[in-house]
Amino acid sequence: MLETSARLLQLLSLLQMRREWTGSALAARMSVTERTVRRDIDKLRSLGYPINASPGVAGGYQLGAGAQLPPLLLDDDEALAVALGLSAVTASPVSGVAEASVRALTKLEQVLPSRLRPKFTMLKNAVTTLSSPRTVVNPETLTSVSAAIADRRVVAFRYAKPDSESSRRLAEPYGLVDAGHRWYLVAWDLGRRDWRTFRVDRFESVPSARERFTPRPLPQKDLATYVQRSITRSPYRYDVVVRIFAPLETVAERIPPQVAELTNDGGSTVLRSGFDSLDYPLMQLAALGFEFEILQPAEFKDRALELAGKLAKAGR
Repeated sequence: MLETSARLLQLLSLLQMRREWTGSALAARMSVTERTVRRDIDKLRSLGYPINASPGVAGGYQLGAGAQLPPLLLDDDEALAVALGLSAVTASPVSGVAEASVRALTKLEQVLPSRLRPKFTMLKNAVTTLSSPRTVVNPETLTSVSAAIADRRVVAFRYAKPDSESSRRLAEPYGLVDAGHRWYLVAWDLGRRDWRTFRVDRFESVPSARERFTPRPLPQKDLATYVQRSITRSPYRYDVVVRIFAPLETVAERIPPQVAELTNDGGSTVLRSGFDSLDYPLMQLAALGFEFEILQPAEFKDRALELAGKLAKAGR
């Protein structure tokens, strides 16, 4: 009985490891006959595991999706990865996910092998997450938008802007981008006839799916870069471009992606970002401690010279 149970666990682990196995490959991996594999497959099915079988020479066995989530068999590295991932997700801006991840992490910690507990505790205690302002997102909104993106369906929703009342929008959704502190939807706004970046936390209703749409060319291949450019530059009065005389890796440690777009320029870094005031970026750039050169706009250079004169006078 113990030998059979161990073999069933091994078979289940193999089925979870790869999308599809042939009977001969499973038999060779488990050092049994193909008849034993078929018998063990039947036993797993009797226990409620949905295992699909395709006939023919190229056919095989595949673990399908069932009505309930079956137990997962994880190796040491996978178990540690899942545990640490759940620990990190406790700071998620998605409403309810933090609580669910804590519950899941508690269950996983209870069954972690004793040999893994010291390593997990060491890693967990060594990692600290900096708290930052986060806007709460309704998980139902995320799942509804994701389904509409997959099905290529127009979505209808109420959207609120900070400087105006909410309005009803119809949009073709193309991608969700997690910017760390906020979620954004890239979509073609049917009312404005243009591409828009929507903050998901400003959705006042769960999007409802409408008719299907034919995908149009994206505004940029990398939607994450498109969102970064949208939230750091386009909404602002001034489009600031500065060359910082420091390597990209060094500058990126000080300036997060939601603040500015950074590109490598030999041994220097080109920063592009949007601001409504020219004084604020000058103060921030000076505080970084790196030498920098203002590339544009021209009024940014003029303001820097003006403030430099005032500072020099104050220093004297």
